[in-house]
This record gives sequence, structure tokens and C-alpha cells, in this order.
Amino acid sequence: MKVLFRFILAAALVAIVSGCSSFQHRQQMSSFNNAYSSGDYETALQSVSFTTAEGELVDAEARLLELLHQGEMYRLTGQYAEAAQAFDLAEEGMKYLDTESLVEGAAEGFVAVMVNDSERDYEALMSEAVLVNTYKGLAFLAAGNNDYARIEFNRANDRTRRAVEHFQKEIAEQQAALEEEAKEEESQASMVNNSLKHEGLHAAIAENYGAPSTWSVFPEFIVPSSTYLHGIYFLANAAGAGDFERAATSLKRVAEMNTHSSLLQADAELAVDLSSGKRALSELGPQVWVVYENGLGPVLEETRFDVPLLLLHGNQEAPAYFGIALPKYAKRSAVPGYLGLVSGTGEVVQTEQIADMGTVIRTEMKERFPGVLARSVTSAVIKAIIQNEATEQFGVMGQLGAAALTMATTQADLRGWQAMPDHWQAARIDRPENGSLNLLDHEGASLGSITIPEQDFTLVYVKRPTALSPATVITMDLQGRSPSAIARLPEVPVADPAQVSSTEPEQGSVL
Repeated sequence: MKVLFRFILAAALVAIVSGCSSFQHRQQMSSFNNAYSSGDYETALQSVSFTTAEGELVDAEARLLELLHQGEMYRLTGQYAEAAQAFDLAEEGMKYLDTESLVEGAAEGFVAVMVNDSERDYEALMSEAVLVNTYKGLAFLAAGNNDYARIEFNRANDRTRRAVEHFQKEIAEQQAALEEEAKEEESQASMVNNSLKHEGLHAAIAENYGAPSTWSVFPEFIVPSSTYLHGIYFLANAAGAGDFERAATSLKRVAEMNTHSSLLQADAELAVDLSSGKRALSELGPQVWVVYENGLGPVLEETRFDVPLLLLHGNQEAPAYFGIALPKYAKRSAVPGYLGLVSGTGEVVQTEQIADMGTVIRTEMKERFPGVLARSVTSAVIKAIIQNEATEQFGVMGQLGAAALTMATTQADLRGWQAMPDHWQAARIDRPENGSLNLLDHEGASLGSITIPEQDFTLVYVKRPTALSPATVITMDLQGRSPSAIARLPEVPVADPAQVSSTEPEQGSVL
């Protein structure tokens, strides 16, 4: 009896801490999103900044989510060295995607089961890891560091290639562990395993959450924007047949995922012709690619519902209904329409959508869902057992206490990187002869003009979270020979310094 009492007490204390940390995270993300959606990236950066003691190393795993947000805010404000440093630290915090000690994994797994997934250190999606390398590549390219940009675009491509293998290994290890523990018929693992196989469980999921088999996904894991940028980067920087082949492989793969895009088909055809020798780069003339990150990416919401769990009653298993909470992605807003590109001749070329973040995440979540569901069901089974034992040993008071604990700790992990876009658009045009490119917004009004330098290949990278925020436009030499130019369009008048608050932020940047 004392053991059970202490166990419930320990779990209750963890639940209290869980509630506090969840509240703090929601507050932090609310502050971030309020600033980010209006284009106030400096304030958004402050909301995710933190301090460390002098000489103390950053705990990259514990601070991963903040580092991800910091890195992108630094990039959008032209602080490319700081962006690369933040993303470097974020990569350190994502090493579990490659390896993690069994002891560390088991310890975090225990906390997740007893409380919920949000009590683990944040574990980034593989798609987020791919974007870290892509954004880092863009930061190096913007700084004119082509050697490091090449490394990062290659890393993004390599992560994509290894992703499917990673998901298969993750699921296989989890299933093997459950089956090994389930060899003892009365073990909790046996109840979890049998519950996961129960038709009633899957029927409840299909009705209340949606069966993963019905999700709209890519045929295989890919972050099309990252693969596309990898392709055009190596097309512009090809030092030989091998680089042209890399470009062709990436651009063909993206084109196969979106057969309706004339741009993707044209770029893939160009890369194939260059790799086969049918065409030469010198025949192209100076080219300009415009890549446009549009809108606010999906965010997680909680879905709660009851499922049947197969629990032991005496020597027999019988279904009992208990609640679980699962995370589900919800779409946010995007800026309507497309960007218009007006060259010196007055011709207007529109960007076209090449990929959306929702499909990327659904593709990954479909692979990860068995693990998310298994942890949720395991947690529900253990809490159901505790509730039954508390009722037997402490009567009504034990039942009510355990039930309250179960309610308090049954929560989905709703954390995520909220600086990703709703979708990407792109276009390719010849460099305007006068070097001036005018950008039109979704209503056809002029956002402003940018200068395209006299160079062979230019990448104009545009990001606009909402129609209320300016578009951040970074004009880069795709061959990384010179630093970039950054603009915010339409241009926002500089505030009178006398009207700007001098109040210092409560937290300083980690970098």
C-alpha cells in the first residue's frame, strides 16, 4: 500500500510540473506568434531567447525548440552567422535522430508513459531536421560562404534519403520491445500489445481521429522545397557530370511528386539535358529563381476520445474504456494567390505552388503514428491499472484521486516549430536586362523592386507569414561568390527613436 501511495504521489508531483511547463510553453508560443505573424521578427526573437551562465554550455536538447525558432528569426533579420550558430546547436539537440543511448531513451520513455509526451525533451520531426540544414545552407549562401552552403544542402539531401530507413528501424525496435515484454501473459506489455491489435481501438481512432491510411501523403518521405533547392544549387554550381547528375536526380524527384507544375517539369528537363550533355550552361544566359515561403505552417491540436483497452480481470482479458489524447495537425492561414514578377519588358510571370508543408508533415506522421499511439495506449493501460489498484486499496478516495491524476496527465504533446510555412511557390525567369525586378503581391499591387546583380545565377528567397507582415526578400548569388542583399517589402518606415520603448527584454539571446 505504501509503495502505491508513494508512486501516485510522485506521479502527481510530476503532473504539477508538467502543467506548469505546458502553460509556460503556450505563453511563449503565443508571444512568438503574435510578433511573427506581424513581421516583427526582433520581438519574436526576444520571446524565444534565453540566457546561460558564463562558461556554461547550452543544453541543446532541452533548448531545441527555442533554438529552432531563434535560428530562423536570425536568418530573417540578416544575422546569418548567428542563424548558423543557432542551427548548429539545434543539430546537436537532434542527434537522437541518428543515435540515442538506451538508458536515456528508456528514462524519457518512462516519463512520457507516466505523464505524457510533452514531458520529454522536444523531439524534432525529421522534416524539421531537413529544413534546419536547408535554412543553414541558405544562411551560408546569403553570407557568400559557398563551401559551407554546399555541405548543408548535401546534408539536407542525405537526411531525406535516410529518413525512410530511420522510420522503419524506429517502428521495428518498438514492436520488438513490446513483443519481448509480452511473452509474460500477465505483463502490462501484453495488455498494451493486445489492445493495439484490437479492432475496437482502430475503429475508435478512425471515427474520432481519422485512419492514417486515408491521409493524403507523398508516396515516400520528402521535403520537396529542400530537395528542389538542392537541385537548383547543384545545377548552378556543377563542377562536373556528377554534380549535374545530383541536380537531375533531385529535380526529377520533386517533379514526380507534383506532375501539375510546369516549372518543376521544366527544371527537371533542363537538369537532365545538362547532365546528358544535350545542353550547356553557357546557352542559358543569366537565370533568376524566385522561391516564396508563404503563410503559417500547420500546428498541433489535441484530440481526446475513449478507446477500448484489453485489461486483465482475474485470468481473463476484458475491454474497458479509457481516454487517450492524440496530437493532430491543423492548417493555419496563408497569403492568398501568388507573387507576380515584372521584368524590364513589362511581362508578368507568376510563381506557382511546388509543395505544401501539410503533406510533408502528414507523410512523416503516418510513419511515426504507430509509435505515438503505442506510447499513448501504454500510458492509458498503466494509469488504468493504477486506478483499479487505488480503488481496491483506498476505496472511493483512491478512485477519485487516481482518476483526477489520469485526467491531469492525459495530454497530447502540442509542441512544434511554428516558423515553418504553409507552402512554397517558385518561378524561374531570365535576368531582366536592366537588372530591376518588380514584385507584385496577391492583389497585383507593387510590393517593391529589387536589383538583380550581373551574375549567372540568382536566387531570390521570399518569406511572408501573413498578409499583415512585410515580405522578407533575400537576393543571393546562387554560386555564393558575393554576400546577399536583404529587403522588407513593402518598405516599412523607420520608427522615431524617441517613440521606441527603451525597456530591456527580460531575457537575452543565447547567442
